[in-house]
Amino acid sequence: MRGIETNKSSIRHRVFTEVARFAYENGTREDFARIPFKILPGELSHYRSNIFIERAVLGERLRSAMGMPVRDASQSGPLFEGLEKADTAETYYTPPLIDIISFACNACPEKRVIVTEGCMGCLEHPCMEVCPKEAITMKHGRSHIDQSKCIKCGKCADVCQYNAIIKQERPCTKACGAGAIGSDSEGRAVIDHTKCVSCGQCLVHCPFGAIVDKSQIYQCIKAINNGDEVFAAIAPAFVGQFGEDADNMRVRPLLKRLGFADAREVAIGADLCTVAEARDFIEEVPEKIPFMATSCCPAWAAFAKRNYPGMKENISMALTPMVLTARMIKKRHPGCKVAFIGPCSAKKLEAMRHSIRSDVDFVLTFEEVAGMMEAKDVCFEDIREEEFLPLDFGSGDGCGFAHSGGVAEAVKNRIKQIDPNREVKIARAEGLSECKKMLALAKAGKYNGYLLEGMGCPGGCVGGAGTIKAPEATEKLLMKNVAAKQDRTPIESRYLFMLENLEERTQLLNADFSENAEAWEHDTFYEASTRKKKKKPEPAEAPEA
Repeated sequence: MRGIETNKSSIRHRVFTEVARFAYENGTREDFARIPFKILPGELSHYRSNIFIERAVLGERLRSAMGMPVRDASQSGPLFEGLEKADTAETYYTPPLIDIISFACNACPEKRVIVTEGCMGCLEHPCMEVCPKEAITMKHGRSHIDQSKCIKCGKCADVCQYNAIIKQERPCTKACGAGAIGSDSEGRAVIDHTKCVSCGQCLVHCPFGAIVDKSQIYQCIKAINNGDEVFAAIAPAFVGQFGEDADNMRVRPLLKRLGFADAREVAIGADLCTVAEARDFIEEVPEKIPFMATSCCPAWAAFAKRNYPGMKENISMALTPMVLTARMIKKRHPGCKVAFIGPCSAKKLEAMRHSIRSDVDFVLTFEEVAGMMEAKDVCFEDIREEEFLPLDFGSGDGCGFAHSGGVAEAVKNRIKQIDPNREVKIARAEGLSECKKMLALAKAGKYNGYLLEGMGCPGGCVGGAGTIKAPEATEKLLMKNVAAKQDRTPIESRYLFMLENLEERTQLLNADFSENAEAWEHDTFYEASTRKKKKKPEPAEAPEA
């Protein structure tokens, strides 16, 4: 539960902190085996029935944080079994990305309707009248549900004026819009990985902390320790995640203190993505495809292609902001490595795809970076004013990608700049359950001519599984950042000159790039861009692709 410090969030933070410390200090496998006793000292249990189960669960969480496979209670072997494979400065991953520690699962009922002590045994008893299976009777002055007859429709709960009847659903199952969670023979949750798109919402909503995701925190720090030039590409949703002092002027120097060579804002890649998707929409809708869907959310894109394979061509082929930003960094710094830092667990799988694996080397969540900060004993309030470096060189529209509706709005704004008379109709959905409904309507032809935006997480990226703070609070801070951006739209972005084709970027911006290009070439682009910007001419009405 983001925004509230709970036992689960505390354990996750301590796991990431100790794995980061283990990496920074080049610990041995014996050091690794001692971590559960460091986090959970003594003989008395803190959260579960006994300390031995607690440490066993914690051990599997540590293995997952190292990228190693999660084991069940029937498997024997030392905690550090397989550590030598994970001990690398390269991308390391053992599928699946999202997994369940079976002996940590509470085997919650999948779905049930129950009568609470709030029942007043009223004369009217509408619960009995609306039950389609006559499963409710009055016993000892209160409503009683025969579970063998109950079909869990919840109609009784809807009509009870005392709210005395509740409909319960297993939290992880309820959160999974992909319908990927079922039960094993013991009633414990299991994930159908043929359906899972790794959005991570089950991980967020499991109150018992039984669901974990693989991490690359160890391998990223290993690369830093080896002297590799590792650049951080940080998503705009970082605002508020690390406290009030985590602003655009402090994040670059803080990431440098963690060992990164430098940092870039992924909003610059979002600007390029906006330009590409706007051009594709103009060229293809409705002449080639009836509608176009955005591509930047990997969980949404994978869900759409998996459940509606016939609509695969309707998903934009534009590269995501993460990949575009990584490619820009590697073009300027050949041989470097790039670590994407963001709110999303599904980005870890996106980075593993064969077509882009060489561009994004590591994917870290905000939770994992918070662990790195504690391991290195650095915080934002320690950053002195003389260290301040600006990060905000993407546009307001690019920064707005992080909240639901922001991608479609940015693409629409760009289309209107090219063709002011064109009507751009938008439909959007957040959370995979809502995305499924939108796709069903699109398949039925209800959204022909539309631009569709899908977000796998409620609220968009601000609600991603790797975030720390409440999505609503993050969105408010994000929108302040969007409003404060010097460049409002992608065509004003001072990074568009990095596009490959000089003629294309001239058409896009209709501006002189010589000063910016020279500044970038001498690695002084950030400083040069802080100078007062010259007023640019209006963009061309309809630049050709």
